[in-house]
Amino acid sequence: AGLAMVLAVRTPPGMPPAGRPDLAVRFLPVNPATDRRLAAHPPTPRVAVHRALDAAVRAAAAWGALSPAARSPLLRRVARGLRAHRTEAARLMALEMGKPVAQGLAEIEKCAVTLEFFAARSPRWLAPRDLSERGSATRDRLVHEPLGVVLAVMPWNFPFWQVVRCAGPALAAGNTVLVKPASNVPGCALLLDRIWREAGAPRGLFRVVLVPGARASALISDSRIAGLAFTGSPEAGRQVAAAAGAALKKTVLELGGSDPYVILRDADLDLAARTCVAARLVNGGQSCVAAKRFIVDRRVLAPFTTRVVAGMAAIRSGDPLDPATALGPLARRDLRDVLHGQVGRSVRAGARLLLGGRVPPGPGAFYPPTVLAGVRPGMAAFDEETFGPVAAIVPARDGADAIRLANATPFGLGAAVFTRDVRRGDRIAAFRLAAGTCVVNLAVVSDARLPIGGIKASGWGRELGPEGLLEFVNLKTVRRPAA
Repeated sequence: AGLAMVLAVRTPPGMPPAGRPDLAVRFLPVNPATDRRLAAHPPTPRVAVHRALDAAVRAAAAWGALSPAARSPLLRRVARGLRAHRTEAARLMALEMGKPVAQGLAEIEKCAVTLEFFAARSPRWLAPRDLSERGSATRDRLVHEPLGVVLAVMPWNFPFWQVVRCAGPALAAGNTVLVKPASNVPGCALLLDRIWREAGAPRGLFRVVLVPGARASALISDSRIAGLAFTGSPEAGRQVAAAAGAALKKTVLELGGSDPYVILRDADLDLAARTCVAARLVNGGQSCVAAKRFIVDRRVLAPFTTRVVAGMAAIRSGDPLDPATALGPLARRDLRDVLHGQVGRSVRAGARLLLGGRVPPGPGAFYPPTVLAGVRPGMAAFDEETFGPVAAIVPARDGADAIRLANATPFGLGAAVFTRDVRRGDRIAAFRLAAGTCVVNLAVVSDARLPIGGIKASGWGRELGPEGLLEFVNLKTVRRPAA
């Protein structure tokens, strides 16, 4: 019951708000730009879920027996299918969760490129490794055996990308995937399911089930599920990890972040401000790896702040179906209420509101680009993950204090440092900042070539790169006599 409540009410991944249980049961997504209800989708009946699980188990036996090279053509066909449906997919994202169509088109292309990447690389990364020593009495090797059925409990903020970055490597490794999407993006999930079927995926290989939060725990504990990938809040992650741990299931958890971007006194301020604004507003600020806290050496605080305010103020907000729109609405009104509450609490605690911070009149879940200055520990904008277009500027005494403040968070997903001394920046990124991905003079972004994931309250495990490919395999040691 506790897990059902967390998944249904408290997490960002798109479960319905408190007081609206009808949305969980009937899957009635609401257009966040207009407040109008979209096409209803009934939940997948229990008997159909069980059939999907049985089919996934059967498919896993045949799919896992194929060589990685034999699995790759399907991934390439799905990539072509995504591109063929890119306009429909981008429109669905705009309607269901408010993503501007230009960003939706980019998301689909990223999905396609990622599938092609794993189709090309997985045969080499999954090849058996010879571990034998010269003169040994045994011949030893490491083989990569798929686990079976992977359950992907996915969020709403990147409804295609989050699924593909989990499912692509899992399928390339020989597993099958059952997807439980967020309930405010059912159309996106069902389109992805159709694209896999149109590409010729065997029955049971990839399947979307529309399951309310109240039924999530039963899926996690089902003996047919071998592993679990989850993206959501730390609160939900703790519940999911507990349920998976009780069932001894392998898990990969991405649980959000409050990414710090450290601006040292010798930074290129134009580059830093431009990068920070773009990184703060990616996906309307509704990204786990979006820049959240700008931690600035006080000697460059004023000029950096001026640049950030100007950059945030220049962003065009509006209809996500308009190709010229850079910032659409937040995904739901209740999420906007949470964000606005964080801004209000921070201001009452002493932060200064330099831009935005007011709920606009009219329909939709729109929220303006907002800048808070004078943010410090103890304020909501510093301590909590802010999921929306709110930049928190944190003054630091010097570089050492900036690094201390950057690490003064329960999260550890991404971090960035800006300095003209790239070698120094590299040392800070590699050894001083506590996060799964640290960059120098760049924004943190996911890339198919590179593993991504967090530490501390940001979760564990990795997606993408060779490490992500191997998350859901049994690293099996095989020995035999040398003679």
